[in-house]
Amino acid sequence: QVQLVESGGGLVQPGGSLRLSCVASGSIFGIKNMGWYRQTPGKERELVAAVISDGTVSYDDSVKGRFTISRDNAKNTVYLQMNSLKPEDTAVYYCNDLTAALLSDTTWGQGTQVIVSS
Repeated sequence: QVQLVESGGGLVQPGGSLRLSCVASGSIFGIKNMGWYRQTPGKERELVAAVISDGTVSYDDSVKGRFTISRDNAKNTVYLQMNSLKPEDTAVYYCNDLTAALLSDTTWGQGTQVIVSS
């Protein structure tokens, strides 16, 4: 099973930027369709950005134009560049394979906390 390690979160002021990284184990990373998700207390985890194996990307409307997802298959890593951050972006951010994320028993990493506050 793929293991995921997210990093790069922190405290940032509104309008600031952060770059999240997610390193995945496993030699088949290059063919996986990956996503960045976020979760706040009491709410369901939501998909905010996705990148499929051919590099095609998609975004939730709430982050479109501000967040950029990318991947480096040689490093088994997916990134999320977050610009123009808003307080409502505050959440724990996770990455996962898009298919695995649909399974109730899938394994998630520890996530990385993002706090946007003045």
